[in-house]
This record gives sequence, C-alpha cells and structure tokens, in this order.
Amino acid sequence: MNNVSEVVKSKEDHSVSLREKICYGLGDSACNVVYGLCSTLLTFFYTDYVGVSAAVVGIIFLITRLFDGVSDIIMGFITDRTKSKYGKARPWILWMSVPYAVTFVLLFFVPANASVMVQAIYIFVTYNLVNTVVYTALNLPYSTMASLITRDQKSRTSTQAIRIFCGPMGKMVVTISTIPLVQAFGNTQRSWIIVSCIFAVAALILLLVCFFNIEERVVIEAAQNQKISVGQNLKALFSNQYWAICLGLWGFMVMMSTVSGTITTYYCKYLLGNEALYSPIYAAELIAQSVLVLIVPHFVLRFGKRNLTLGGILLVVVAQLVWMSNPLSVPVAMVSAVIRGLGVAPLWACVFPMIADCAEFGQWKTHVRQDGMIFSAASVGSKLGGGLASAGIGLLMSSVGYNGLAAVQSAEALAMIQAICMYAPIVFSAIIVVLCLMYKLDKLYPQVIADLKKRDEQGIL
Repeated sequence: MNNVSEVVKSKEDHSVSLREKICYGLGDSACNVVYGLCSTLLTFFYTDYVGVSAAVVGIIFLITRLFDGVSDIIMGFITDRTKSKYGKARPWILWMSVPYAVTFVLLFFVPANASVMVQAIYIFVTYNLVNTVVYTALNLPYSTMASLITRDQKSRTSTQAIRIFCGPMGKMVVTISTIPLVQAFGNTQRSWIIVSCIFAVAALILLLVCFFNIEERVVIEAAQNQKISVGQNLKALFSNQYWAICLGLWGFMVMMSTVSGTITTYYCKYLLGNEALYSPIYAAELIAQSVLVLIVPHFVLRFGKRNLTLGGILLVVVAQLVWMSNPLSVPVAMVSAVIRGLGVAPLWACVFPMIADCAEFGQWKTHVRQDGMIFSAASVGSKLGGGLASAGIGLLMSSVGYNGLAAVQSAEALAMIQAICMYAPIVFSAIIVVLCLMYKLDKLYPQVIADLKKRDEQGIL
C-alpha cells in the first residue's frame, strides 16, 4: 500500500518535460484563435465590414457573456464529474476540437444585405454558439489541466509560463496577420471567411497535438468517490477567499486586454491615420509580453507570484504615461506597447498558477476538491470582464455618434477613442493593484501542500 502511495505521490509531483509543456501551450495557441479575434478584431469586422452598429455589437457581446458565465459554472460541474480513460478534463480537448473549428468560421457568415434585426439575431446565435457552448466546453477543461498535470509548484509555474507564451503568440499571429491577409484576399467579407478557414484548420491541428501529448497526473483517490451537492460545492467555493481574488484578477486582466486590443484598431485607423499600424504596435506588445513570460518562473520562488504581478502592473501605468506624452507619435506608441507588454507579462504568467493554487487551498480549507469548479467560477470573471469591456466600448462610441461605414468621424468620436485608449488601462491597473495587495497565499502555500500530502497518505481530503 505504501509503495502504491509513493508511486502516486511521485507522479503528482512529476517534473513536466519540455515537450509536454510545449504541447500543452500549443493548446492555448489554438484557443487564442477565437479569443484573439473575439477580443480584438471581431467588433471591427462587424462595424466596418458588415455595417452593424457598435452599440448593437456591444449589447450582444455583454448579454452573451452573462450566458457564458452561467455555462462556465455548469461546465465546471460537468468537468469534475467526467470519468474516462483520459481523465476528467483532457478528453474535452479532443471532443470539442472539430466543433470549435466549424463554429468559429460561422462567425463571419453574417448576412451582409439582411435587415438589422436578422444580422443581430445571426450574430447573437453564432457568437453564443462559439463562446457560450463550444469554447467553454473546450477552454474550461483545458485550463483545469493546470492543476492536474502536476502538483509541483515550480513545474506548474513553468508549464503555465510556456502556455502563456504560446497563447499570446497564437493571438499575435492571428491579430497581426488578419488585416494584411484580409486585404490580400480582396478586403471584403468573403476575405474574412477565407482567413477564418485558414485559422480554423490550424487551430484544429494544434488541439490534436495538445491532446495526444499531455497527461493528467493529479488524481485524488478520496475525491473520486466524494458526492458533493451543488449547495456544498458553492459553499466551499465562496469560502475560498483567494478564488474570489483570482476571479477579480483574471476578470480585470481580460477587461484591460480586451479594451486595449479593440480600441487600438480604431486608434490606428482614425488617430494615427493607418489601420495597418495596428499589427506592428500590437505585435510589439505581445512579443515583449511573451519573452518576459518565459523568464518570470525563474523568479517566482524568490519573489512570489503576487509581488511579481504587482511590480509588473505598475509598468502598465508607466507605459500609458509614456504614450500620453506624445499620443500621435507612432514611435512613442511602439515604445509604450513594449513597456505595457513587459508590465502585463507577470500577471499573465502567474494568474493561472495562482488559480491552480486556489484549488489546493480550497481542498485544504474545506475538504472539498473542485478543480473544475475553481477554474470555471474564476473564468466567469474573465467572461464578464471581456463582455463588459466590449459592451462599454460599443456603447461609449455609439454615444458620440461613431459610424463604422463613414469615411470621417466626428471630433467627439475621435476624442472618445483617444480617451479610452489612454486612460482605461490606468483605471484597470489601479484595481488590479488593490487585488494583489489582498492576495497572501504565496506564503501559506508550502504549508498547504505539506498538510494535503499527509491527508493523501491517510486517504482523506
């Protein structure tokens, strides 16, 4: 019995190989095909290529995110109760890979000459199908794998760092190549459909590579037979204060990313005079972010996830102040983008390991193991954050008379675009700083793991 226990313990504390880390990260590259376009260029496609009102798009996105948050919770329960030869989270990557590719392409088949109502209904149905159903059923279990691949804190952090390197790389390839590819294929709605097909095939291949090269190792035997009611699950969840903090961190991180990624397109087109500038500016931010993400794990044990995140987010404020010093200068915009990328890197590198740590803390505190619930409930923050950000941009721009099909925008619309671009990241950064100051799990984590290992040996949660 002791030998079996030692084998399980060794497997759970496994040092993940570089190959597995990369293959796991490629799954996030695939996920960022949808996330990347939905959080940056999809609004631009709907307003400037199909001619849908920015307000209509914003409201649809917000309503969808509310549904999406509910579907996350449901998927969390389903993930925790899934039993297959591949585990409880990993098989969903396989099952959802084809639906993910197909529904993504459907986003761009909006009836161009239909009435406003028909277009709105089509966008609502397809956007919900992609995000509320398919993406949730794929990305939630994929994210849950963060706590199931290994329990070793250093290996867990480095695995997630490579994931957060691959994710933005996937997002960068999609976001910076979309406009040039669309223009190369004729700069029409049909061009967007062709480009989406290319991305969908690439994403499908990456998801299959991910599935066949990763493994679930953290299997808590006592949790296999636990029968916890919905009420008990929710009670355990809401008593986990660090889960609540991570929900906020992930939510405002996504909100800031969505606002920056979306509004920069309009800023380049109308303030800097060339929408093609969006690609190099956004690439500068993502490259800086991705490079630093790989370095962050080497400093986690020394400084802690919270402190690294706190220091990085202050750089975001510096980046915005640099841009404000000369808002119409392209070189200044590029420098600001690099600084901002370096600033958000620690948060992106640390937030998923922090959520995984919350799963251990929750089990330690409540004797309930709920990996899927922890990640699903935390992702509600990201979904609501993204929805609120998209809706906010749409409503604010609509309130000043923005018209995507107009050749020239009003002075009020231009002022609104500039204000959102310059000041929104500072507001979000201030909130993230407050949340970081409330997070104290880094110091407690070694004791949590030590206690859980003793319980594992005794066969109790």
